[in-house]
Amino acid sequence: MDVTQNSGTAVAPAADGDGLAHSPGFGNEHSSEAVPGALPIGRNAPQRAPLGLYAEQLSGTAFTEPRAHNRRSWLYRIRPSAAHPPFHRIPDGQLRSAPFQDVEPDPNRLRWDPLPLPDEPTDFVRGLVTVGGNGDVMRREGIGIHWYAANRSMDARVFSSSDGEFLIVPQQGALLLRTELGLLRAEPGHVALIPRGIRFRVELLEATARGYVCENYGRPFQLPDLGPIGANGLANARDFLAPVAFFEDRDEDIEVVNKFGGHLWAASYDHSPLDVVAWHGNHVPYVYDLRRFNVLGSISYDHPDPSIFTVLTAPSDTPGLAGVDFVVFAPRWLVGEDTFRPPYFHRNVMSEFMGLVEGAYDAKARGFVPGGSSLHNMMSAHGPDRATFDRAGAAELVPQKVDDGLAFMFETRWPVVPTGAALGAGHRQQGYDRVWEGLGRNFRP
Repeated sequence: MDVTQNSGTAVAPAADGDGLAHSPGFGNEHSSEAVPGALPIGRNAPQRAPLGLYAEQLSGTAFTEPRAHNRRSWLYRIRPSAAHPPFHRIPDGQLRSAPFQDVEPDPNRLRWDPLPLPDEPTDFVRGLVTVGGNGDVMRREGIGIHWYAANRSMDARVFSSSDGEFLIVPQQGALLLRTELGLLRAEPGHVALIPRGIRFRVELLEATARGYVCENYGRPFQLPDLGPIGANGLANARDFLAPVAFFEDRDEDIEVVNKFGGHLWAASYDHSPLDVVAWHGNHVPYVYDLRRFNVLGSISYDHPDPSIFTVLTAPSDTPGLAGVDFVVFAPRWLVGEDTFRPPYFHRNVMSEFMGLVEGAYDAKARGFVPGGSSLHNMMSAHGPDRATFDRAGAAELVPQKVDDGLAFMFETRWPVVPTGAALGAGHRQQGYDRVWEGLGRNFRP
């Protein structure tokens, strides 16, 4: 295998992803070349592209969307993407797409233990298991929520989704993501964003890997507006790291899998499509360290709404109403006076899918474990369990550092309809409602 490194970086990318070079900044107009002179100067599509390469535009949004929302990148590659044989349907495995109609929408609160790791050889694509979602993949609205569990790298295989962008949240095992635009390393505590249509290969850097995926069918993720917060805070744009150009020159059979219209299709290429020698644009993948999230909170009283923990948002046509928000509960100080400090009891017009990367979540004393998940659908009442409520109500309200866990949430505008497989899964916790038993009458007129 001939894999060419980016000759413009001081440190060559290591096999385990350490020492990778990056280009920082979310939404930037990035540019990169793996071979000097590969990137045209002064135009996008010269009559003859440099070094015998092919010029190709990859559009993540419509040509005529406003400049602030437009996503596109120009790629300069060894072979054009158009040079491939027909795609054919392959089995979907446990991957599903909206609309979800195999079961009725369910108002009950649901919780799962971690997805079991596979016994048979399973790569990232085959290890995807759909929890549920909403919207309609054909109308490019809504989301799909997936777990993944794998014990092998994809090797001679490449994947992309025409249906939406993939927000990957590793929970166990570091990943090396070989994308068309370069290499990214994502490990537990990180999140990786792969835009719609960009091809990538997932290589395991440890024996096994497990985590979560939000497949966003709608408008691309962006940084949320800060409003009264001002110019700074939450996720800083410069902490999102895009790759630098890094290409494969492989003349061998590569299976290219494309998720299109809710199903998997595959074609056998005689070369690697990860052959982009240079590129520029803003339709790019990123990796982000969640521990760099600049948490804001109350320094007087009361518990602010969890929207202050939003890392990324995918807007809808209604201002302030997201197709999906990605929210992180990162390490932070709690200092509120005369305040019930854990997340409060709540019913929400939005639907909330939660996962736990490590440690514990401060609203659940037991049962919600790393790798686990919960789903509190639209208007489903939820909040701290009995043990948490009792402990928080009696706690001495000294400044408290919450740094023993890392949890996140996919919050979406529509109810999340679970799949039959998720409802019938052996790792689904039965009797989840019992965590609120004992929250009885304390009223004393």
